[in-house]
Order: sequence, then structure tokens, then C-alpha cells
Amino acid sequence: MRITVTVVPHARRAHVESLGGGGLRVAVMAPPREGLANAAVIAALAEHFRISRSKVRIVRGEKSRKKVVEIAVP
Repeated sequence: MRITVTVVPHARRAHVESLGGGGLRVAVMAPPREGLANAAVIAALAEHFRISRSKVRIVRGEKSRKKVVEIAVP
């Protein structure tokens, strides 16, 4: 399953919320440096969907706020 994700770095708290059209907004407290925000996005999505981090992968937009994330559904 692929999902469009909008990332908000440097947020006051980490959370995941739905956007219209099936997308998600993921707020993370990590800065967008050295992959820290991407790792936080993966962790937040894994927790949100209650799956392991290894089943979440950023497919497109690694250096952008708009990302396409693939979630391996068992």
C-alpha cells in the first residue's frame, strides 16, 4: 500500500493525522537533517499502523516534505 505523506519537522509533538484524499500529515519533533526526520516519520507511521519499522519504506521524496511511503501489508 502506498500513501502520500506531508511531513512537518520541528513540531511540538509527534502525531499522525488524516488529510483529504487518503493522504497523511506526519508531524515529527526531529529536525530535517542527516535523515533524522525520515527516521522519525518511519517510526511514527509504524506506531500509527501498529507494524514494525522494517515494513515502512520511503519510496519517493527522501529530501522533500512531500513523500510517498510504502507500507508492507502482511
